[in-house]
Amino acid sequence: MFEIKAKSSRCRARTGILRTPHGGIQTPVFMPVGTRGTVKAMTPLELEQLGTQIILGNTYHLFLKPGTKIIRQAGGLHKFTAWKHPMLTDSGGYQIFSLSKLRKIRDDGVEFMSHIDGSKFFMGPKESIAVQREIGSDIVMAFDECTPYPCSRETAEKSLGITTQWETVCREQPLDDGQKMFGIVQGSIYRDLREKSAKDLMTLDFDGYAIGGLSVGETENEMMHCLGWVCPNLPESKPRYLMGVGLPAQIVKAVALGADMFDCVLPTRLARHASAFIQNGKTISLKSAEFSDDISPIDPECSCYCCSNFSRAYIRHLFNVGEILGLRLLSIHNLHFYLKLMREIRKAILNNSFDQDFLANHGTNQL
Repeated sequence: MFEIKAKSSRCRARTGILRTPHGGIQTPVFMPVGTRGTVKAMTPLELEQLGTQIILGNTYHLFLKPGTKIIRQAGGLHKFTAWKHPMLTDSGGYQIFSLSKLRKIRDDGVEFMSHIDGSKFFMGPKESIAVQREIGSDIVMAFDECTPYPCSRETAEKSLGITTQWETVCREQPLDDGQKMFGIVQGSIYRDLREKSAKDLMTLDFDGYAIGGLSVGETENEMMHCLGWVCPNLPESKPRYLMGVGLPAQIVKAVALGADMFDCVLPTRLARHASAFIQNGKTISLKSAEFSDDISPIDPECSCYCCSNFSRAYIRHLFNVGEILGLRLLSIHNLHFYLKLMREIRKAILNNSFDQDFLANHGTNQL
């Protein structure tokens, strides 16, 4: 499933290919988030033209609306959404975690109320995998409990026990031909718990391993420390997925520590609020008055459709008058920025130039 093509001689960074029924994925890879079966404001064709290799769908939201029945009738999520390439679905655990006031955790899963209309539902490891099997994603995520931050060691240890129990049940569930399942390492910011989680999940021989429970309020240093503890304890031959991260500089750091896969809502979320990424991973707000008569592109070094055709002043105008084209153009630009970054990372690892200079040019000095 996963073949490593090259490794950095300076750190744990590596590049490879992850094979799925809907095509191969070159890693390190960034996955645009398609929560409800769509990457916000983007068509599948536009995603293809940007070089998107894989997108992420949300089990919780798709389970509530439109439901698995219509997705199954359409022939699976790929056909339902007209996305022909690889797709990963999360387990729904994080979304249920975020409904702390609307849920009740049981030994076999979680009772929760829909955030839409208050309807009562139950989801556990068996139910989560069954939904993802019906959806037909290429990569299925195990069902876990995302530990809150901050929390005591006692709380983190209890939560990890539940997660390990649930993930064990997940691994026993059937999948469709070609589907692969990733386990999720938890343990909050406690090193011994993180290492224990990684070692316990290795005995279940998942097809890949995710590092979850991060980007939930901890500092960036704490996040990177956790990643540094976990990656050496995961199999070299399996892909590693850092969930929900993040900023461009954070992705570069995480690649140096051994992570292969990333997802984050930031490119499209910031675009909807008129923020655009520029060199070194910085952002500018196109709502700022300083751009009112600026006829230069967002980033003179960028070759995306937005920067090749439109000015900062024009995009600012679109936002000021409430035209949807503004957020669409910035979504294209921000996603282009992230996907180009991943291409540069892969090239640097292949050329053995993923070094201190590369990191400094991408907003971080940590190797």
